Amino acid sequence: MTSHDAPGTALVTGASSGIGWEYATRLAARGRHLVLVARRAERLEALAEEASKAGAAGVETLVADLARPEDLARVAERVSGDDVDLLVNNAGINGYGPFAEVDADLLGRVLNVNVVALTALTRAAVPGMLARGRGAVINVASLLAFAGDLPPDRLPQRAVYAGSKGYAVTFTRTLAAELADAPVRVQVVCPGLTATEFHLGAGDTPVSGERRIHDEGGMPAADVVTASLAGLETGEVVCVPGLTEADAVARLAAAELDLRRGSGARMAPRYGRTDERAE
Repeated sequence: MTSHDAPGTALVTGASSGIGWEYATRLAARGRHLVLVARRAERLEALAEEASKAGAAGVETLVADLARPEDLARVAERVSGDDVDLLVNNAGINGYGPFAEVDADLLGRVLNVNVVALTALTRAAVPGMLARGRGAVINVASLLAFAGDLPPDRLPQRAVYAGSKGYAVTFTRTLAAELADAPVRVQVVCPGLTATEFHLGAGDTPVSGERRIHDEGGMPAADVVTASLAGLETGEVVCVPGLTEADAVARLAAAELDLRRGSGARMAPRYGRTDERAE
C-alpha cells in the first residue's frame, strides 16, 4: 500500500458532480476520510451518503462558494489540518463566451475559483504535508490549456477559462519541480471533453436538479479519475487521460526549452539591426 492509497483525509473541491464526485467515491472505496466541498448542499448530502456506503472512514461536508473570500478562508483552514494528506482541486467554472461580451463579474469568478482558490488551497495544504513527510495535490485543469489560438469552431469561446487552466498547468509543473526531492507529489490532470454537466451552465450559478450529462458527451468521468490516480502513483506530473503517446509531454518541454533560449542579451536579428546604435 502506497502513501497515497493509505487511509487518510482527502479534501475534494467541486465534489457535487462530475469528476469531483468520481474522485470522492473512488477515494471512499480506499477507506479514506473525506472532506467534500461544493456549493450545493443537497448534492453534498447525497454524495456523503454514497461515499459512506462505498467505505469512507468518515465524511464531512463543507458548503462553500470558493469565489467568496470568506468561504475560501474556511476551506483553507480545513485543508491545513494535520490529517489532510490529499487535496483535489477540482472546482472550476467556465465563463464561456466572447471576451468583450461576457459579464466582467463572471470572468472575475472564473479567476477566483480556477486560479485564486486553487493557489490558496495548495498553499494552505503543502506546508503541513511537507512537515509530516507525506501528501499529494491534484489540480484538475483541461486540454483547453493548450488550445491557444486554435479557432473556436467546435470549441467554446474561452480566453479567460483557457488562460486559467494554462495557469494551473504551469503552476503545477513548476511546483512539482520545486518539490521534486520532497515527499509531496503534485499532479495536474488535463482531460478533454468529459461526460459531465459542465457545459450546462457558465458557472455563475450551480446547475440545478439531479446530476446529469451534457449533450456533448465525452470521456466518462470515472476514466479521468482512474487515469489520474494511476498516474499519481507513477509520478506523472501532467496526466492527459486520453493521450496514448505519453512522450508528447516531453516534446512540449523540449519546445519550451527552445523558447527559453530567447533570454540572451542581444535582440533577435529579425527585429532590426543589433550591431550598431539606431540613428
